[in-house]
Amino acid sequence: MTGTTLVEKIWQKQAIPREGDRPDLLFIDLHFLHEVSSPQAFDGLRLSGRTVRRPELTLAVEDHNVPTDTFELREPLGRIQVEALRKNCAEFGIRLRSLGATGQGIVHIIGPETGLTQPGMTIVCGDSHTSTHGALGALAFGIGTSEVEHVLATQTLPQARPLTMAVNVVGSLSNGATAKDLALALIAQVGTGAGAGHIVEYRGPAIRALSIEARMTLCNLSIEWGARAGLVAPDETTFAYVHGREHAPTGAAWDEAVAGWSQLFSDEDAVFDTEVTIDADLVQPFVTWGTNPGQGVPLDGTVPDPGILVDDALRAAGERALEYMGLVPGTRMRDIPVDTVFIGSCTNSRIEDLRLAAGVLKGRSVADGVRMLVVPGSLDVKKHAEEEGLDQIFLAAGAEWRSAGCSMCLGLNEDRGKPQERIASTSNRNFEGRQGPGARTHLVSPGVAAATAVRGTLSSPADLSNGRDDR
Repeated sequence: MTGTTLVEKIWQKQAIPREGDRPDLLFIDLHFLHEVSSPQAFDGLRLSGRTVRRPELTLAVEDHNVPTDTFELREPLGRIQVEALRKNCAEFGIRLRSLGATGQGIVHIIGPETGLTQPGMTIVCGDSHTSTHGALGALAFGIGTSEVEHVLATQTLPQARPLTMAVNVVGSLSNGATAKDLALALIAQVGTGAGAGHIVEYRGPAIRALSIEARMTLCNLSIEWGARAGLVAPDETTFAYVHGREHAPTGAAWDEAVAGWSQLFSDEDAVFDTEVTIDADLVQPFVTWGTNPGQGVPLDGTVPDPGILVDDALRAAGERALEYMGLVPGTRMRDIPVDTVFIGSCTNSRIEDLRLAAGVLKGRSVADGVRMLVVPGSLDVKKHAEEEGLDQIFLAAGAEWRSAGCSMCLGLNEDRGKPQERIASTSNRNFEGRQGPGARTHLVSPGVAAATAVRGTLSSPADLSNGRDDR
């Protein structure tokens, strides 16, 4: 007999095994909704005459299609979706965080910050980046519209047992590298499909050294290399983060919860279906050059030549990406100019991200001709940033300071790029047209985004401190 992985421990606690090839039945502890993926699910409930089984375990949030420069719903499609969500929540008795109301924000930001997200939970949402919640030791993943309906009606979900993967991160992050850089370097190393069918546990001293917010960035990006979900075993850093939050246990219930959470780890002799190792000592500030998150290189590097690739599919994809991005092989990444810098999204819009960016921008100005958008992930993040004066640093530098929402991450409302506009973005996807039809996206960390805004070309904070602020 071998030991048990963290994923297997959570699964055994939450799932009812079923015979033969039938999937297990997984109880869902927490279900998040937003305005984009839920309307059809509620229509399905009405057609079948069903109610929401456990409305107290569901929270709805207005985040994807909301504007970030006003609380007025100007865009027709967004208004229709948001109004439908409000109607559905009122009819079925579901809690709702509405645009501009206390606690509104991106769903994957407000879950952890309110203490709703806790270790060992099963969490789902009709959004692929639900894996973000795995940073606190939860088993969290995105689901489709029919599955949203099933969870609403039953608070359960049929699921096949996943494969397990360990990502062992040796060494330690240095040289200005962040969790975002680690994630992009990992995706470049293993490829965008390497995690298919797996739930990934991130392990090692470099992971333990990360803050919870940095772990959220890493788990968020698990989806971009095909993983079903990503998570980190809870530890003292986790417990300190959860303690005292709005929905966290208190008193004796807290002690009991921590005792249980402390058992959530992979046994030393646990066997994973797959293991990957990455050396954090080698990770540098990273940036994508192409149209998927795996097409990235260190910022010190150059645009690669896909023509040298042996694999026909990879070569064709690389050549198409270069054509779309308007780049030629051999171009120094630091020589690539940008039109827009976006700091935001469920990947990098928490208070630590804003502090990092503001620290780079303090006393400096955004380059002439560059637009910079800073969109906090929640109204709570916005409030804390303003209490610390971060908003004044951004405004003094010439950036736009917005309200909470998904914003330019997926090019909704007026927060979108123009054709051939080049964007340095702290979001999670650089697909063709993701941030606007024809817009060209380079994925970066908050520090790189801020330095890029100052110099006008892809840059790292070290470029400024080394005297390269030479506009």
